[in-house]
Amino acid sequence: MKSLARPHPSIPKPQLPDGVRIYAISDIHGCAHLLEPMLRVIDADVARSRPRYAVEVFMGDYIDRGPDTRATLDILVERSRRGNAVFLKGNHEAFLVRVFEDPSLFEDWIAFGGTQTLMSYGLAPPDLKRDEPASILRDLIRAMPTEHLEFLDNLRLSFSCGDFFFVHAGVRPGVPLAEQTERDLLWIREEFLRSEEQFGKYIVHGHTPVRSAEFLANRVNIDTGAYATGNLTLMSIQGSRMLAV
Repeated sequence: MKSLARPHPSIPKPQLPDGVRIYAISDIHGCAHLLEPMLRVIDADVARSRPRYAVEVFMGDYIDRGPDTRATLDILVERSRRGNAVFLKGNHEAFLVRVFEDPSLFEDWIAFGGTQTLMSYGLAPPDLKRDEPASILRDLIRAMPTEHLEFLDNLRLSFSCGDFFFVHAGVRPGVPLAEQTERDLLWIREEFLRSEEQFGKYIVHGHTPVRSAEFLANRVNIDTGAYATGNLTLMSIQGSRMLAV
């Protein structure tokens, strides 16, 4: 378990409104077997501590690479029916939607972890020399439950609460949060990761795998590479207290 080191004295600690507790998870990547126990941890913690408002924030990259995209989306769709969860878009969801619109990107998607997604819906790994991408994508759309397609269509780009700003990849330094582009919110890396700027809110993000949750003065990265490491991180926030498990 990690907690945020005390920031520089001149930087006030970010706060959530009184009574609000947030649970954040990022970059599940088809690892339903890791997601389920984390949801049980959330449920047990809520039952024990009874916060006035418990909000779950899922920060994108639900699909690809890991073994079971379909089960992961089943779990998240069911979780959405509780009414206290926020689902953000990741670059993998955005890219799959682009592939549906432009099958010429199919090989790029396969290199991006798309084969595992196809297999989770009962489709065979593609033969890129023989199979027609448009046909495979039609088969995938037919295999995906309507609620999965609707889920992908309704993902948000960001979520803000109190002094915290939740996003998949990060934000571009020097640009107000309200003016960030979708591409930066979903794809940015080095310009954001190297920045020591205070962004107006404390940024909670994933997208770039780290060995363990990385707490810095202006941001926290909770992508611990679940599909490769078997470690899916859950972060909880209440008041100014942040814990990553």
